[in-house]
Amino acid sequence: MANALQGRRVAILAADGVEQVELEKPRQAVLDEGATVELVSLDTGEIQAMNGDIDKGEKFAVDRKVADVRIGDFDALLLPGGTMNPDNLRTDPAAVKFVGDFVRAGKPVGVICHGPWTLVEADVVRGRTLTSYPSIRTDIRNAGGTVVDEEVVVDNGLVSSRNPDDLPAFCRTVVREFAGH
Repeated sequence: MANALQGRRVAILAADGVEQVELEKPRQAVLDEGATVELVSLDTGEIQAMNGDIDKGEKFAVDRKVADVRIGDFDALLLPGGTMNPDNLRTDPAAVKFVGDFVRAGKPVGVICHGPWTLVEADVVRGRTLTSYPSIRTDIRNAGGTVVDEEVVVDNGLVSSRNPDDLPAFCRTVVREFAGH
């Protein structure tokens, strides 16, 4: 599928505490298919990635502040996990609005692990089926979503996976869904 995403613009919305592998692997998958990728965050500068929510990983340069972007700037959105990352994002009104507007516009979104917390905060899981890390499944159900325990789930452009072990299937599916929209 070389160049399946040529000309597509993908935002990765992440903050301090992002699970490093959940940022890096999907980013590389969409880059390998020709997408242009920007790291969007709460502030400019750098964000601190984590490995297993415990050990500090690398720092990543932020391309743009979420308050300065619009959904029209991008064709697809990636929401990596890590416990602290979505917890930081869901307390930021600009991040929550961006995610909510993106989903409501019907644009494709890939979300993994704890990433759905931001979807819950944006009130866009009602009536949707997705998967996530086990500890946030009650939050998804309470927000009106249906949770299944599967490697990867696709619901009308929303691609979700449970954890880093699912990354190969998640990345393949994200590329396919992002290419199809």
